[in-house]
Amino acid sequence: MKISTPIGPLWLDADAVGLTSVSFQLIQENQQADPQVLALARKELEEYFSGTRQVFTVPLSIQRGSEFQQSVWYALGKIPYGESRTYKQIAEAVNRPKAARAIGQANRLNPLPIIIPCHRVIGQNGQLTGYMGSAENGLLIKRKLLILENILSK
Repeated sequence: MKISTPIGPLWLDADAVGLTSVSFQLIQENQQADPQVLALARKELEEYFSGTRQVFTVPLSIQRGSEFQQSVWYALGKIPYGESRTYKQIAEAVNRPKAARAIGQANRLNPLPIIIPCHRVIGQNGQLTGYMGSAENGLLIKRKLLILENILSK
């Protein structure tokens, strides 16, 4: 399912259990995607972008990622709306204090950006670091999301 947002189009996918993907690129939709899950995800993302939603309740179905990556994504999900964490803080939260670079790689592979808020992770010095892997507009999107949540000022 493709939706329009203030940061550009997003593609959503789900299975019978929950939301499986939020993508900035066209993705093939699962034929068994639960239309109710997709509709709820669309509604919640629209509310998020309008400033009326801070917590997502759409069920998730994460079927990929190593145990480490999944632990990182779980830790990201605990970062409250309007707050940020450093890569080092996330590394400490998953009991891997020297794994800040690996945290960045796990963020890059996050299957549910925005829902699992990898955009809330910043560099140790407060600097914005990569978003969406190597996408050229990734930092611009990250900045817009952080401004939306009042983490950064315009």
